[in-house]
Amino acid sequence: MARPKPWEVDDELWAVIEPLLPRVERRTRHPGRKRHPDRLVFQGILFVLHTGIAWEHLPQELGFGSGMTCWRRLAEWTEAEVWPRLHEALLTRLRSANALDFSRAAVDGSHIRALKGGSKTGRPVDRGRTGSKHHLITDATGIPLAATLTGGNRNDVTQLIPLLQAVPSVRGKRGRPRRRPDVVLGDRGYDHDKYRRLVWDLGVKPVIARRGTEHGSGLGTQRWVVERAFAHLHWFRRLRIRWEIRDDIHEAFLTLGCALICWRRLRALETDAVG
Repeated sequence: MARPKPWEVDDELWAVIEPLLPRVERRTRHPGRKRHPDRLVFQGILFVLHTGIAWEHLPQELGFGSGMTCWRRLAEWTEAEVWPRLHEALLTRLRSANALDFSRAAVDGSHIRALKGGSKTGRPVDRGRTGSKHHLITDATGIPLAATLTGGNRNDVTQLIPLLQAVPSVRGKRGRPRRRPDVVLGDRGYDHDKYRRLVWDLGVKPVIARRGTEHGSGLGTQRWVVERAFAHLHWFRRLRIRWEIRDDIHEAFLTLGCALICWRRLRALETDAVG
């Protein structure tokens, strides 16, 4: 049996996504051309995310619709906040399966080139190329909890509080939803006493390496999960280089990538349970 392509959406994933999509009623008078099926268009968006292909080069023989159709639908669903809700729904399923560990979280940033410029871009101090930065927070096992986008000239520490605040309220168990980790781990790029105090104010303990101290603190044995999560995110070719001038479209791809990583973890748990 042929292995399914990564942009092929199975019935289980579509059952999660479809209820989140805005309903579009067709006009009774002058209805115009029939709207291309959402499931096929979503697969076209996934094809671009996975391959990094330009919208105008999306192969028509795949049946996903034109590149412009997929782009417009992506913009429409981004405005409807589909991607954060999808990510939150999958995090809830992971917590319900006891697969989400809030005992600690890890944060990090990763620079990418932005070849067409746009908002949330800038020249980093150590390089001459205009780019953006992905900032990521994961749970103790490396599951993405939230991601943000900034210009390449922004220091990682400036996104420490926004990342913690971006983590959604995750249900899945009895009692109050869980939103804050107990501890947040960061490398020397997050070493600033002002931000340590702000993290404490959120009820989270900061464990951040100090500048000027010797290596060997042991943080790397716990922080590596966020670096692995970045490797998984940048496996999506569209996230390796920023081609979008609109920052909200690139952020949509970023959040969708986080959601897909969560979905893969869920499927892996189901496979292990069956095995």
